Amino acid sequence: MQVASRYNTPAEFWKSRFPGKIQKVSLNTGFTCPNRDGSKGYGGCTYCNNNSFNPDYCEPTKTIHNQLDEGIRFFSRKYKDMQYLAYFQAYTNSYAADDTVIRLYEEAVSHPQIIGLVVGTRPDCVSDRVLDYLGSLNKRMFVGLEFGVESTLNKTLEFINRCHTFEETIEAYDRAAGRGLHLGAHMILGLPHESQDEMVAHADRLSQLPIHAVKLHHLQIIRKTIMEKQYKLHPEWFPAFTPESYVELVVDFLERLRPDITVERFMAQAPPGLLVAPQWGGLKNHEMISRVEKHLEARDTFQGKLYHPQTRS
Repeated sequence: MQVASRYNTPAEFWKSRFPGKIQKVSLNTGFTCPNRDGSKGYGGCTYCNNNSFNPDYCEPTKTIHNQLDEGIRFFSRKYKDMQYLAYFQAYTNSYAADDTVIRLYEEAVSHPQIIGLVVGTRPDCVSDRVLDYLGSLNKRMFVGLEFGVESTLNKTLEFINRCHTFEETIEAYDRAAGRGLHLGAHMILGLPHESQDEMVAHADRLSQLPIHAVKLHHLQIIRKTIMEKQYKLHPEWFPAFTPESYVELVVDFLERLRPDITVERFMAQAPPGLLVAPQWGGLKNHEMISRVEKHLEARDTFQGKLYHPQTRS
């Protein structure tokens, strides 16, 4: 079978929306999470150490404008003709008083070099007022809203201390839909006690949601997390992925994923000094993309090959 691309790539999406290159500039508001501050629980998600993805310039002691200035200065060294999206990334970026949340978003989008906004948050922490604001903002610029789904299984969400259910995730997407927002989902493949079949079945449930994009992350065991302790005591709880077996899983997942969903990532990349496992010899995201593409071709398969529309369960 000859196809231009065997999965729905982010390059295709961004090219359809913007001329030129797009770069997200990460921001840190200093917000926390309801499973950290005692509102719903303590300790946060068992896998989480936000230092594993926060850039050096991303400090909540700096204003949003200052963080954007530093981030843009950093990226502009490599690409002169870049366009920038403000990306509220660390922790739960709608977990504060609505007035505070909206004020920080407004500060970001008022920056003269910012052409859009992307907010990463939990599905149980977005008010209707904030959704109304984002929907209104979307009428004048690109707005993305990404929920940390992580798993579609309540047993897993409970085990990793998410302190919300998949039903709450469904409800959040339903409230966000219809506002013109670009809706994304973050998924972790390889969480404790999930079988291969359960991980692939996440694609079926995600495909029933009104999402436009998904980011896949392989589970990384990060230093100074609860999961690091669990991994050392009970390594049998975790799948021992090699790059090859993970690629096989991703291709199985893609076959079941709705074909119009953009797949923005296939793996995570924690700093080497924080990574406990798996140790894949510094494998980069672009190298994983190449492996997935080659495996799709070798199996003569593609995203959505085994997708079947179904009623939400």
